[in-house]
Amino acid sequence: MQYPIAIEWGDEHTATGIVFPDIPGAITAGDTVEQAYEMAVEVAHIQLEELATAGKAIPMPGNITKHRQNPEFAGWGWGLVEIDITPYLGKTEKINVTLPGRVVKQIDQYVSLHGIKSRSAFLTRAALHELEGNAE
Repeated sequence: MQYPIAIEWGDEHTATGIVFPDIPGAITAGDTVEQAYEMAVEVAHIQLEELATAGKAIPMPGNITKHRQNPEFAGWGWGLVEIDITPYLGKTEKINVTLPGRVVKQIDQYVSLHGIKSRSAFLTRAALHELEGNAE
């Protein structure tokens, strides 16, 4: 999943800070942008693991455009970081699904074109997206 990150640019006197607005507690900094990025990925995984261990829902990525409107991040830079959340969703289960052949071909083309790991990963993303959109 592509999670938005807010980047508070540093200089020779201050570190570069990175915040994942959608992952509670996922805040870090580094002396360089590269170091901050590496630490951000690590802290995101740590926070997601803590949520999973506590039995809490794994947050889905929010809309970067909406996040940019947050006054807390005025003047910050923005980016996206790919975070594989499947380890935090629980044990995998094998199921049989019946889909029309054309849909399977479209899924396979999409998976190949977008570098998604597998058909199952695509279906997981699609299901999470749909469930998140209807969670109210």
